[in-house]
Amino acid sequence: MKQRPKIIAITGAESTGKSNLARELSEHYGAPFIPEYARDYIQNLDRKYTFEDVEYIAQKQVEQYNDLIKSGFQVIFLDTWLLITKVWFEVVFGRIPHWIENELKNTKIDLFLVCDTDLPWISDPVRENGGENRERLQEKYISEIGKYGFPYEIIQGMNGTRVQNAISVIDRIL
Repeated sequence: MKQRPKIIAITGAESTGKSNLARELSEHYGAPFIPEYARDYIQNLDRKYTFEDVEYIAQKQVEQYNDLIKSGFQVIFLDTWLLITKVWFEVVFGRIPHWIENELKNTKIDLFLVCDTDLPWISDPVRENGGENRERLQEKYISEIGKYGFPYEIIQGMNGTRVQNAISVIDRIL
């Protein structure tokens, strides 16, 4: 029987380098990563996203996760995860789909790497929360990670330092 891979979720507030870090870690370890599905999905909408759109994104995250854990790799990286989507539901819509809570409780994540807000926020058409909102969301994400009892490390540093800091943390659990 194949051993379940270590699942490492890269998370944090907007514009904290999550996608770059996930991609670089994937290359370093020769391991797959699931890119952030929400960004491309929302960029391709010709309207404001809805509750149903975000629920579709959440369902896709779970589907991609379930497909990849059967892959036989030693480690898999997730560029964001359902926990962030849950917070997004709460912040934007004031409610979450009934199934998300159970999915979070039953999903095995071995480590969350929380990208610190030490990188400057860069505006783009999909980002909505700079400034104080960015910091408030960062605190909320960390609080939610703790609520579910997931282990996490905050990853700081610019450019290559950020990646090296993440590698040091990951190497301890592999």
